[in-house]
Amino acid sequence: MARYIFITGGVVSSLGKGLASAALGALLQARGYSVRLRKLDPYLNVDPGTMSPFEHGEVFVTDDGAETDLDLGHYERFTGVAARQTDSISSGRVYSNVLEKERRGDYLGKTIQVIPHVTNEIKDFINIGDEEVDFMLCEIGGTVGDIEGLPFFEAIRQFAQDKPRGQCIFMHLTLLPWLAASGELKTKPTQHSVKELRSIGLQPDILVCRSEQPIPDKEREKLALFCNVRPESVIAAYDLKSIYEAPLAYHREGLDQAVLDAFQIAPAPRPDLTVWQDVSDRIHNTDGSVNVAVVGKYTQLEDAYKSIKEALIHGGMANRIKVNVEWVDAEVFDKDDAAPHLEGYHAILVPGGFGERGTEGKIKAAEFARTRKIPYLGICLGMQMAVIEAARNLAGLTDAGSEEFDHEAGEKRFEPVVYHLKEWVQGNHQVKRSVGDDKGGTMRLGAYTASLAEGSKVAQVYGDTTIEERHRHRYEVDVAYRNKLEECGLQFSGMSPDGRLPEIVEVKDHPWFIGVQFHPELKSKPFDPHPLFKDFVRAAKEVSRLV
Repeated sequence: MARYIFITGGVVSSLGKGLASAALGALLQARGYSVRLRKLDPYLNVDPGTMSPFEHGEVFVTDDGAETDLDLGHYERFTGVAARQTDSISSGRVYSNVLEKERRGDYLGKTIQVIPHVTNEIKDFINIGDEEVDFMLCEIGGTVGDIEGLPFFEAIRQFAQDKPRGQCIFMHLTLLPWLAASGELKTKPTQHSVKELRSIGLQPDILVCRSEQPIPDKEREKLALFCNVRPESVIAAYDLKSIYEAPLAYHREGLDQAVLDAFQIAPAPRPDLTVWQDVSDRIHNTDGSVNVAVVGKYTQLEDAYKSIKEALIHGGMANRIKVNVEWVDAEVFDKDDAAPHLEGYHAILVPGGFGERGTEGKIKAAEFARTRKIPYLGICLGMQMAVIEAARNLAGLTDAGSEEFDHEAGEKRFEPVVYHLKEWVQGNHQVKRSVGDDKGGTMRLGAYTASLAEGSKVAQVYGDTTIEERHRHRYEVDVAYRNKLEECGLQFSGMSPDGRLPEIVEVKDHPWFIGVQFHPELKSKPFDPHPLFKDFVRAAKEVSRLV
């Protein structure tokens, strides 16, 4: 039976609960334990799938097709444990499940209330798979005091009471602000946050304190006294050069030991941190740098492309080179020529997205990379834009475009080389969709197999001809244009097993030009970089050496 660690936050949001949870999971793994991480989000959306990237950052997708919070990406990158649908839940999903049960009559006509029905639903979710791992880490989104978070805090309070004593602990992440005017590190916000937590029945066992300045022993002792924790359980979390230094930094501060002490696990296995020492070495000891332009439409918020940025960093680690990621707004090219904005970059990446806004700029970026022989990686919409560019400029289909843009505009303007995907094979059954379906959860989501052409660039990159990658899209390149485009040099080098859905295209007479319909960034890790990003950065490195 698993031991449970509940991670909560206070004072302000965006302190790094997800990163702290992921780093702790990695440290427990280093001591030989198995872990699983979960995210409980208080917002009322059923999932982040229909939320704007500006609102919530990127949507992470699991192998089994769940659209989740980006923190699950941190969990996977640090632990290597593939997330599942059962690792993410929101208030919207909880209430939706409760109301469905009420409609079915599962509650036998009882009055439906937050306690016990909503809290029981949350507890049932937390309990899933508890026999599979040694430690279950559950992060509660938001901060203590948020009104929408109260059912979750009450649920974990009840959960800890239901379990045998010593099977659950609470870790609270707070801020210690530095007042430059007085030259003081202030503990009062943390004291108030813990007071708020204790008022709803939760006593933290461990305090993780974000601070820009070293925390003196005097302040640690003060926090321990007023927050009712042991002094050695007051853990400092300082700003780092790279998030991948977090496991080593937290270990130096004694976080993993504090957790094991709270569970009274003694003697504790010694940690093997070889993997993270190697990661740290690759971060700090690089041989030069490359500049990669990410041409997108959500560039004002870097979290919208979180996994892409991290995957590029992983590719840099594999090549011992620093990757400078520059965000280029695709809409700039609607008015300006692309060349002045893209000169000087060693590689160009065009990520996924939705809607017509910025797509003409992405098409120009693909053309610039193709004609100038600059390494190009197109992901999802980035692949579709590369196909449209080739159709227009190589195959003579001047009106080539996507059905998505016609649907958005409400009129037919393009020859649809990219069409709305109405049916596909998932496992042993056929999935059907229509344009009028609800937006949420109706895309081609999760892991699907692709077959790669023998002798192709991607087969060489992967070292295999059968791969499995994660998808999130509802529009697809039309295979009917395959022959016409291949005659012009755009090879369809990866297809679905039934040969109906193009998965990968590449330009034959180009050093490195690949477009993929899936999202390879979702499976990349610092200690196991994704093959495409690893080779993409290698190609960029070669270009940088020629300049």
